[in-house]
Order: sequence, then structure tokens, then C-alpha cells
Amino acid sequence: MPENCKTISLNKMSVGQKGRIREFVVESDDCERIEEMGVTPGEQVEVVRYAPLGDPIEIKIRGYHLSLRKEEAALIQVEVLS
Repeated sequence: MPENCKTISLNKMSVGQKGRIREFVVESDDCERIEEMGVTPGEQVEVVRYAPLGDPIEIKIRGYHLSLRKEEAALIQVEVLS
């Protein structure tokens, strides 16, 4: 990964920010379920909005919208795209 790439967890991204899925912090049953929904390393993701109380997070990936709990999004590392 180039030095100028910034990697953060998905739950720390701002609305409208785009990134590329890098990896899951830990492998768990939750991660397996999330991967089955299409959230896989290498895919581009965009944060669409946060619910009024901050949970869940709506993302756009593979052309569709998906809602993830904040705790699930915290397991996903994303390379921020400029």
C-alpha cells in the first residue's frame, strides 16, 4: 500500500467519503455474514448517511445500499480514496 494512503475503520468515515475495503480487523461470524452481503476486500464503498442517533450507517457498495451497525462497521478497515 502506498505511503500516502490513509486507512481507517468504516465507522470513522464521513458522509460522502469514498474508500476501498482493505480487510477485516478480526475474523468472526459477523464478518462472514457481512462478506456474504458483498462487503469484500477490494470493493469500493461510499458512506451515504448516518441514522439520527449515529447507528446504523448506510453505505453504498456494488451499486446497492446497505445498512450496517456501528459495531460491524468498526471491524472493516478502509483505504480512503481522495
